[in-house]
Amino acid sequence: MAVLPSEDILMDDTDIVDTSVFPTKTYRLDFERGRCIGMIDGLEAIKQSIFKMLSTERFKHLIYSDDYGFENLSGKERLFVQAELPRRIEEAVLQDARILAVEDISIQFQADSAIATFVCRTVYGKIEASKEVSSIV
Repeated sequence: MAVLPSEDILMDDTDIVDTSVFPTKTYRLDFERGRCIGMIDGLEAIKQSIFKMLSTERFKHLIYSDDYGFENLSGKERLFVQAELPRRIEEAVLQDARILAVEDISIQFQADSAIATFVCRTVYGKIEASKEVSSIV
């Protein structure tokens, strides 16, 4: 009695799985209450991911790689913020392979704050987002 099969086994009905597109299903986070409230997928998952990337200060948390998060611009001069904010937004969100481009970046200044609005073009469609930087000089 052989331990291994002595015949060639042909697998004609083999399913080929495309692994180039990963599922985006993740927990829906309620940031106000600090808890998970179900699951989300697709465009909603990417929208939440953008919010998390731009809300996490880069280099501050060891759990994230050095590529994850947004480099804070608080305390910087207005002209520096105006020049640097678009680049830092792109640098933060383009780490996610599902985000293809950042477009239509517009910056508005109000007192000591700068608010950037922009559109992220993703594999699922477009997402409008914003990032506020406060305490600029």
